[in-house]
Amino acid sequence: MFMWTKFAIIGIVPAVMLAQSPVDPKIEFGSDSPLEVVTSNWGESNTTPRGGAMVIDLKSSLVVRNRQPKKIRAVTLVVLAQDTTPGGKGSIALASLNAGPGETFPIKIDMRLLRPLDSSNGPLVRVRIDGILFDDMTFYGENRLNSLRSMTLWEMEARRDRKYFKSVLEARGMDGLNEEVIASIAREKQRPKVDVQFARGTVAMPASVAGESRQVQFSFLRFPDAPVELLEGSAKVSANEAHLPGFTVRNNSKSAVRFLDIGWIVKDGAGHEFLAGSLPADVTLNPGSMSHVSQRASLKFTAAGKPISIQGMTGFVKHVEYADGTVWIPKRAAAEDSQLSRASGQSAEEQRLADLYRRRGIKALAEELKKF
Repeated sequence: MFMWTKFAIIGIVPAVMLAQSPVDPKIEFGSDSPLEVVTSNWGESNTTPRGGAMVIDLKSSLVVRNRQPKKIRAVTLVVLAQDTTPGGKGSIALASLNAGPGETFPIKIDMRLLRPLDSSNGPLVRVRIDGILFDDMTFYGENRLNSLRSMTLWEMEARRDRKYFKSVLEARGMDGLNEEVIASIAREKQRPKVDVQFARGTVAMPASVAGESRQVQFSFLRFPDAPVELLEGSAKVSANEAHLPGFTVRNNSKSAVRFLDIGWIVKDGAGHEFLAGSLPADVTLNPGSMSHVSQRASLKFTAAGKPISIQGMTGFVKHVEYADGTVWIPKRAAAEDSQLSRASGQSAEEQRLADLYRRRGIKALAEELKKF
């Protein structure tokens, strides 16, 4: 705590001015951008020098307007302080939007970035568009973060889940929809939560646990229409740590595959199952071909601050992207009939619909579903 005497003011003010400076990021959307900024407020953002770096705390809420005649479904922004410095770049992604022509929506930015103190002159922070996905699945942006892939997957999941709730409304009416949403909210509350510490590039276990490690084989959750099949998989496990996960996969479809995401469920000693994350991989899988997918990484699992004793692991194909850019996701019915329903959470769209129900009730939810 500072003692604000006259002497302290004379001696400390210059240091305070150096310690915290306002931030005025440059928003570089471009003249042809589908988005225009209506308002931006960076008042709570500041910078603080730390060693040879500058810590930039960004706290803002932008309000942007859709300038296009098409509806916007998802947006990804790049927030850049320094492209080559670790911690110098971040991103903001919004899914499950339905912003029509001329409509506005907020984008909150709350992140910390690093920038060398000796960086060249220019804006401390730049905000750019990496991608925008429209309702007709067309795309705008640089796609440096592979946001097209991510947003396409989110939109496919959103369409799947909206279709499901609309079918419930049509078949069982408002009461049936009400029951289904309540059940969805209850499942989310009951779903076990797990924290995962991920360390990329770690290939050796700590000496304290290396002697107790064991090679654990994955069991598999299979979806009948999955284009890629998991044939075998394992990871080196000790207590609540898993190292070097790897899988052998085969493309059973008639199309080439360039990306797949393998979901990972962990079972503890009490039989509780947790969705522990996934292993994404860029691949080159022609029809009928096989490949080995691995990750030089370590993962540590905890729940409620306590280590999870890993007793079993289950893998499943979560997403697939074909060479032509189209994607595959599990059907909702297949996922709900499996152990995945006990471990996995709501999609972004299901969360949005559940939140709408909590705030405005079943009639508002039904009206929202009818918009699509």
